[in-house]
Amino acid sequence: MTSLVANAQGKQSRGLWQRIDYDGEPWVKNTSLPYKTTKGLYNRHIALWASHGRYYDQKKGRWKWQRPNLFCTTEDLFTQTIVVPYLIPMLENAGAVVFTPRERDWQTNEIIIDNDTPRQGTAYVEANARGEWHPTPTPGFAFHQGSYRDNENPFLAGTARQSKATRSKKRYNLISYQPNFPEEGRYAVYVSYQTVKKSVDDASYTVWHKGEKTTFKVNQQMGGGTWVYLGTFDFDKGSSEYNRVELTSQSAHRGVVTADAVRFGGGMGNIERGGTTSGMPRCLEGARYYAQWAGMPYDIYSTKKGTDDYSDDINVRSLMTNTLGGGSVYMPSREGLGVPLELSLAVHSDAGYRTDDTSLIGSLAVCTTRFNDGRLNAGISRLASRDFAQTLLDNLSTDLAAKGITWPIRELRDQNYSETRLPEVPSAIIETLSHQNFNDMRLGLDPDFRFTMARSFYKSILKFVTRQHNDDYQVTPLTPTDFAVDIDANNGVATLSWSPVNDPLEPTARPTGYVVYTATGSADFDNGTVVGNNTSTAIHLEPGVLYSFRVAAINKGGCSFPSEVLSAVYNPYARHKIMIVNAFDRLSSPGIVNRPLGKGFDIDADAGLTYGKTIGWCGRQTVFNTKAAGGEGPGALGYSTGELEGRIVAGNDFNYVRTHAAAIQSTGNYTIVSCSRQALENGKASLSGIHLADLLFGAQRKTADGRYAVFTPRLMKIVADFANSGGSLLVSGSSVASDQTTVAERAFLRNIIKCDFGGSYDGASPTVKGMSTEFDFYHSLNATHYAVTSPDILAPVSPAFATLAYNDGQPAATAYSGDDYRVLALSIPIECIIDGHQRNALMRGFVDFLLK
Repeated sequence: MTSLVANAQGKQSRGLWQRIDYDGEPWVKNTSLPYKTTKGLYNRHIALWASHGRYYDQKKGRWKWQRPNLFCTTEDLFTQTIVVPYLIPMLENAGAVVFTPRERDWQTNEIIIDNDTPRQGTAYVEANARGEWHPTPTPGFAFHQGSYRDNENPFLAGTARQSKATRSKKRYNLISYQPNFPEEGRYAVYVSYQTVKKSVDDASYTVWHKGEKTTFKVNQQMGGGTWVYLGTFDFDKGSSEYNRVELTSQSAHRGVVTADAVRFGGGMGNIERGGTTSGMPRCLEGARYYAQWAGMPYDIYSTKKGTDDYSDDINVRSLMTNTLGGGSVYMPSREGLGVPLELSLAVHSDAGYRTDDTSLIGSLAVCTTRFNDGRLNAGISRLASRDFAQTLLDNLSTDLAAKGITWPIRELRDQNYSETRLPEVPSAIIETLSHQNFNDMRLGLDPDFRFTMARSFYKSILKFVTRQHNDDYQVTPLTPTDFAVDIDANNGVATLSWSPVNDPLEPTARPTGYVVYTATGSADFDNGTVVGNNTSTAIHLEPGVLYSFRVAAINKGGCSFPSEVLSAVYNPYARHKIMIVNAFDRLSSPGIVNRPLGKGFDIDADAGLTYGKTIGWCGRQTVFNTKAAGGEGPGALGYSTGELEGRIVAGNDFNYVRTHAAAIQSTGNYTIVSCSRQALENGKASLSGIHLADLLFGAQRKTADGRYAVFTPRLMKIVADFANSGGSLLVSGSSVASDQTTVAERAFLRNIIKCDFGGSYDGASPTVKGMSTEFDFYHSLNATHYAVTSPDILAPVSPAFATLAYNDGQPAATAYSGDDYRVLALSIPIECIIDGHQRNALMRGFVDFLLK
């Protein structure tokens, strides 16, 4: 208790859990990982959620957000864009098992396969080689079509199955769950089971995804009777044995394996309130409704007995955490499902505004120490929560300062809030920033800022958890850079190379190894191969096969985010070698409006680009008047409409080299290599020996702070030297002309690329014509692929000529065929051509022209 008193005076505590620790098997363990995490968060179970969500307002008789629509989003949507694509994966990459009481999958489709309710087109198959599957003594999941009413529990509506476990590797029982996917895409996979007296702690699941497989061990001694998240995977459209889940009766122990429904995809909300459902994807609803779908008891998700969903939603986040964690070493005096959750964090934003041009509101944190005689369920002091909250604020200030941001830390608030009072383990609320203040949101809508903020929170969790267990830690590395793939034409050996990225704030974040992930053709990536601490590796390629690669850095603390995807094809008979340069790495907020009397974001001028898809937009901002700052309604600064609510919008997937390589491969016998723009600019890759350079710019364009230029001075010199030596250029990107604004840039554009900026195409038609064909491109925001809403009009510089035109006749592509070199420039990114056959046919024409 002495250290905890010191903690109240601003000092960090250590070893608060003392001898309390969980040493059993994790709830879920990915056994396909090729590395081990020994100084991260392995076997640590964390509860984490983004704030609020769509709820039913009984007084107004309608579904609504809990917070106002401001700056193209609302808190109910915005905080998810920190938690889901960044913070949860960071914790999982460090080895943690993360529970969240809101649906985490940004997928509107949902396929459930269950023994009680077979669905047409899906396959539930039991195979018995050693005994049989029998019903469990407890009820299980069953679903019905349509909506669910209050107090209707799907996990009490059906049956579950069980089989005696076996150590045999040859004779065992299994169940196969084979869905029929309505469309290709990424789907979360959830399993369910019943925890019975002799449940094993290592039930064996295999997820087959586009022909690859990933295996898991699930500890069925905890967490029975609810959805248990395994991971999110790419699946093909339709029904195939290469896209399914398999559970076997294999175990290292005597006991019982149980089986119940498997769920693919987050789906749409199906909880009826006031005679109607929300009409929104489940991931946008409040935790109250997910808790019901996940089998929680009525008194957990409806503390107000169905009369006040707003209060229910606030309370259920913590109560669901306690229900899962009850009976574990961290909540020993509470009944529950035995999951050893030891920490909870609620990620919010809040209100507040400034009227000047630069001031920020910043962050505050909340804890509750004065409750239950100052003790948590396991008997430790609630001052642990204060320590955690202070750690979040201190690290955030330091991490943002390293990025040149003087970030205000408002206060650490020790008050009675549900999300910090109710959890039976150390807990905090972090109010990230003000969603009402333009300068806060100018940063908050920037994906790079969200990454930095999320990494700070991950590091705070890592340091707090390891400190309380007196463990050492290492911070996960940052993503490698300078990625390149080259091929030795003599033997078909590909050399993959990269460079480490050091974290100046974290000496422990240095990589000690790397993982290379490989995919062939259109199959999914494998689970990776560790290549040691080298910054290159050699891989023999089979002739004529499209290979795709990505690389991540590892250490004892876990794994970084993966690099962009690069591709290669070896053709021993090739006369030409083509290099694809991935120069599309932009991530940005929507277009920034920053005038003295007008501030905000213009989605129509520039929709921005998120890291992968997002579901964080509510609609277009309509009020830019700075004199209206501080309000929340239709006349307030930042007020935004709702036409994008519930819509998934694709972002930058960093996977477009693969699309280009597949199109080039279809055109003839070429050897294809690729590199990142950083590798080319930093001299880690070269255009020497290359006949055609495919410069992939996508939706690259300068942001307001000058990042993400299409052509940097270094790249302009490399490209000019290549062209002047006779190399051919294929240049595609929506802003290849408009981004060139200086005298030197415009001269380069005219003299080397042979075109000029002729304006922006703002027409509604997505059709382009020319080269004896016509095709459509992704022109409006959609869930499938990033869109180019205002691509450049390219004016040819004589003797260049126009080759493709928009529907209104304005040129969309230009070509130059000189005695010195050839260049073809497009303002429609090649990967944005919707139809794959048309894309391949066009690529054939491009390559034939450039390599004549």
